[in-house]
Amino acid sequence: MTDIKIIDLTPENIAEYGVCGYKDVEKHLELRRKIDWVKQYYPKGLRIKAILSESGGYQGMIEYIPGKYAHRPVDAEGYMFIHCIFVGFKSEFKGRGYASSLINECIKDAKSANMNGVAVVTRKGSFMADKDIFLKKGFISVDSVKPDFELLVLKFKEAAADPKFKVFSLDKYDNGLTIMRSAQCPYSVKNVDAILETAKKLKIEANLIEIKDAESAQQTPCGFGTFCIIHNNEVISHHPISNTRFENIMAKR
Repeated sequence: MTDIKIIDLTPENIAEYGVCGYKDVEKHLELRRKIDWVKQYYPKGLRIKAILSESGGYQGMIEYIPGKYAHRPVDAEGYMFIHCIFVGFKSEFKGRGYASSLINECIKDAKSANMNGVAVVTRKGSFMADKDIFLKKGFISVDSVKPDFELLVLKFKEAAADPKFKVFSLDKYDNGLTIMRSAQCPYSVKNVDAILETAKKLKIEANLIEIKDAESAQQTPCGFGTFCIIHNNEVISHHPISNTRFENIMAKR
């Protein structure tokens, strides 16, 4: 398709284009939180590139940041780190190489910044990219954590140390319910209030932890980094879920 272009989302224009399907600043708390987060990290090297089509509108994006500020539990300093990538709210925009073009934008910026390479956490299922698109670009797997998170890297400097996962104990989360979330992921807002209300009905002590910065995200005991639900010392969700899903999980415990 010839009407595609890639633009930079900045603190100045992100409200105009929206992000992750959220477009109304007045209506969507998710977008307001994301805008504030972008304002905090854009000066530190955060970049969001969006795929725009004249006929289809906003159809994809990639978000990346210097590894020092990665919002995943990784040690990736010296690397550009990809938080998320997706293409195609509409099916006709999938499978046309747009995701590869977005990754190329990240690689170009990482090389311009003289970084060691590009790193990304992948897994199958919801909310994170599958590793296949990165393997096709020459990335290799260098680390993994349960249940199915993989850390991939495309190195520019072979002598540089590989990025790696940080692993933190769950011991301090042995009583009740803990929900961790960050404004980095807009989907971390929806359903949390309902989950907390359900916990109250179930007479479960619940604690909501707002992840305020990269250092805190890198210390979460879940590979997703920016969202996690822990119940009695066990991670019961590694990504945002609905209240119905939460109720089903708790019914089996």
